[in-house]
Amino acid sequence: SPDGAIVGCAEVWTLSDPPVNPWIWARVDPAWEGRGIGTAFLAWSLTRSLEALRRVPAEARVAPRVATRPGDVASTALFEAFGFRLVRRNWRMVTEVGAPPAPAQWPAGIHLQPYRHPQDLEAVYRCVRDAFRDHWGYVDVPFEQGLALFRFANTRLHPAEPEAWFLAMDGDQMAGISLCRRQANDDPHMGWVDVLGVRRKWRQRGLGLALLLHSFAALRRMGAERVGLGVDSGSLTGATRLYARAGMKPDRESALFELEVRPGRELGTQEAPA
Repeated sequence: SPDGAIVGCAEVWTLSDPPVNPWIWARVDPAWEGRGIGTAFLAWSLTRSLEALRRVPAEARVAPRVATRPGDVASTALFEAFGFRLVRRNWRMVTEVGAPPAPAQWPAGIHLQPYRHPQDLEAVYRCVRDAFRDHWGYVDVPFEQGLALFRFANTRLHPAEPEAWFLAMDGDQMAGISLCRRQANDDPHMGWVDVLGVRRKWRQRGLGLALLLHSFAALRRMGAERVGLGVDSGSLTGATRLYARAGMKPDRESALFELEVRPGRELGTQEAPA
């Protein structure tokens, strides 16, 4: 502003390798909306995201992405004016845990192991990496780079809460994980499931549901009145159906847009596994 006050900010994230989907994030002080600041931010962000092209294989498709906040009509109009197209809708799903949830029924041979920080971090990352290969938009990155980002996210950005991380083991193999937090970012009364994943070999056996119900009960004991998570509304792995079976319902929706700046071979997962 003329007096030096910050009235907005914009970021472009290209941490993955290759950065085929630069992530654009921006906010404008509501008192300064309608003055073209958001338009200028988006134009700058797109120009900045093009710098990622030199780090992407020549044959790969590149498409920056941006998301709206729930019900943000103005942002949607802005994205569409720049040529972005809607590619996905994401839900927040929530369940009340005022009463004890149904007890978890574990598949035969599965036991829970407490998470030990930081010595279990790499094994957890391997499980997350395997479980999320089948999710829409997943792009494989070099293992060491992905591990470094996972370590940063769970030690510096949002430190892991070991008492809320649940590891499902089949012998010495990690079959699935539920990585939770006592509180959601925007609601101190809501526990949050950051990551829920089951490796392919152990799917269709009820493990995902058992992990979810166990997480509900644990977060309730930690003081949560409700539990939420975020999910792709068109999940390729049927996650929304699992969450509905656990009693969760969508209560908020955001939209994901992308703009193709270079056509080519799509590196991200687009279809459900055969």
